[in-house]
Amino acid sequence: MPAPAQSLRSSSADHSRSSIAVIDNSLAESFSLPRPDFYGPGNDVGLNSADTGLPLPEAPDPAASDGGRERYNVTPAGEQHQAPFSRIGIGADVSPLGIGITSAIILSGYFDARFMGNFFQYNSGRYEVEGFNVTGNLHMASAAASLDWYPFNSIWRLSPGVMFFNGNQISMATNIVPGTSFSLNNQTFYSASANPVTGATPLAATGVLGLNTTRPAATITGGFGRFIPRSNRHWSFPSEFGVAFTGAPTVNVNASGWACLDYAQTQCSNLGDAKNPVAIEFNSALQTVLTRWRKDLSRVQVYPIFSYSVVYSFNIR
Repeated sequence: MPAPAQSLRSSSADHSRSSIAVIDNSLAESFSLPRPDFYGPGNDVGLNSADTGLPLPEAPDPAASDGGRERYNVTPAGEQHQAPFSRIGIGADVSPLGIGITSAIILSGYFDARFMGNFFQYNSGRYEVEGFNVTGNLHMASAAASLDWYPFNSIWRLSPGVMFFNGNQISMATNIVPGTSFSLNNQTFYSASANPVTGATPLAATGVLGLNTTRPAATITGGFGRFIPRSNRHWSFPSEFGVAFTGAPTVNVNASGWACLDYAQTQCSNLGDAKNPVAIEFNSALQTVLTRWRKDLSRVQVYPIFSYSVVYSFNIR
């Protein structure tokens, strides 16, 4: 009885599978590779470590990466270590102390030493205000040193220091036009006219506002940004704010010439004549006013410091 058709198809399929296996073995032997498992679980045609005999790559060491970020072969610029006295910075700034020149040097990762010099000169020229010919002069000159401390190696800075030279002051000189009246401690006086017979001369005065009572003066400042970057960068732009403990400003006025009590100039005196009633009255009024000014100024014991600098740094060894 003839065999069922199903058996014939199965035999044909077996023959085909046997042929494929023979070809597969031949290829594997020709290339000296393990035979891929075509008929393994899931009919997976890929090679695996068991077939090839090659080890899988090892998983990366978790300690070799930082939160998935690539580890640098060199230390990042912001974390570079600078040896003491290996780098200096030179810069300039503008502040209430005048135009400044700054130099700094590295002491350690947390400390720098800094030296500052400031200077500014301004002369107003002569101008007239209600009979007063006035000349004003602003003279700023100072020198200081500070220790810059960067807590936690941050860019924030705390800087104690000392202002060892302070010549800051404002001066004024005036000549009062003859016949000009003015009030001093609620009393009215007149500048005398020149008279060669009596030797009278118009009033003149000089005054100085000193901003340097305490010398040397302690300073304390804070700021943002390093004067010397802890990297290979050359430029930095630090800011600073604080005070210098200069003491209360001083004020002194010296007057000379002749003063009168009336416009007709019948009661006049040389201010250098300590026995003349007019001179005594004028000098007493002047000292009363100066005492009041000094009392008001005594409330101001510090001088403000704030600046924005431009600094260039470079290695010296």
